[in-house]
Amino acid sequence: MRIGAGAVTQVLTALHDEPELRFEFLADLCGVDTGEVMQVVYHLWSATTPDWLRLIASDLSRDDPRAPSVTFLWKGAEWMEREAYDMFGITFEGNRDLRRIYMPPDYASFPLRKDFYLADDAARSPGAGVRPMERTHGPTNSPADATVRRIGDRASSPRP
Repeated sequence: MRIGAGAVTQVLTALHDEPELRFEFLADLCGVDTGEVMQVVYHLWSATTPDWLRLIASDLSRDDPRAPSVTFLWKGAEWMEREAYDMFGITFEGNRDLRRIYMPPDYASFPLRKDFYLADDAARSPGAGVRPMERTHGPTNSPADATVRRIGDRASSPRP
């Protein structure tokens, strides 16, 4: 089912509260970037019917994507909305704790958007960029290394 972002609160409240429907379980909420518009996809389940429903809020602007928060219906939506904000830049109006959940707080980009380019990211985000990986774990000269060398030496020496 596709709806406009302006109808999210009304439609989801009806689906949640209507006694014949009772879609009381929000299985997932995720952001989508189509390249033209941003979307929010809600996956709902009803114990009454028992049906699954995919609802897509499909008219969010790419420049300033906004949708109403559904945390008043499902408390678990708070983390899902934070993830969609962090990865796609979708602002959920009414979410009391809308901040980065995976990326650093000063990160300026949204990595799952189609207009995200890693090469440009280092210039836009302070402290970000690609840094060489340091080897900070595991032995540097383990007994296993010596065992592999001895087996290799035996394999290369001629047999009597």
